Amino acid sequence: MRAFHQIGDGEPKILADPITIRLLDPHVRDALTTAPERFQTDGTRGLRTHVLLRSRFAEDELKDAYDRGVDQYVILGAGLDTFAWRQPAWARNLRIFEVDHPAAQLAKRARVARAGLDVPGNLSFVPADLDQEGLLDALAVGGFRRDRPAVCALLGVMVYLQPSAALAVLAAVASLPVHTTLVLTFSPPVDDREIGDRSAAHAELAAAMGEPWRTRISAAHLEQQLRGLAIGDVRFLSVEEATRRYFAGRTDGLPPPRRVRIARALKTGEGHRQ
Repeated sequence: MRAFHQIGDGEPKILADPITIRLLDPHVRDALTTAPERFQTDGTRGLRTHVLLRSRFAEDELKDAYDRGVDQYVILGAGLDTFAWRQPAWARNLRIFEVDHPAAQLAKRARVARAGLDVPGNLSFVPADLDQEGLLDALAVGGFRRDRPAVCALLGVMVYLQPSAALAVLAAVASLPVHTTLVLTFSPPVDDREIGDRSAAHAELAAAMGEPWRTRISAAHLEQQLRGLAIGDVRFLSVEEATRRYFAGRTDGLPPPRRVRIARALKTGEGHRQ
């Protein structure tokens, strides 16, 4: 979805990501140009909107936090995220930590090597199965500073974790110092009125690929959990704000989001524990 956006959608790019194309298998790269209609259905456009928006919003929050003095960026369940390879000049002072399942991380590193990409000096790979081990223990091996705030991105990941593991990740992030920021995506319960056939179809597809959705949570419950962990400033990217910031004036048919699915939680020191 990120790769097709670079060649199949108009300007300005919601997420400028030329690196992602280089990580794809040749037959997938070919499909981007030989079968573009596959990526221009209502369903694929909607999914592309979500995939692009979550990364762009997280990176905008990262820049805001960096301007406030935060110099650690943790990408949880990093997958094929490419920020480390397209980081702007200001980010050279960041420490970037990619956390992912060991098998997935090895596969990514192989793709990076095949693409002839060097590993940036400020990037640390942190292999960890978040369903089985503690986040902070894994990060410590990679040189992460627990006494310093960080921006943590949990994008398209929480839904795949066991509920207990998801809560443990939230608690680990909440234990970091004031000014720590968490950007995450979530999926509401099946009986939530906002849930639609498209989301159900995505869940069925993921399950068929061996990645069932395990943790669903409403926005209200998520906010309650975060505030209970002493994260005092929680807000959700509204449809109106996303449309204004990222989709105003677009003529390429890429639609703004239909639902709230992205949250930002900032530790201010004013939260409370229940």
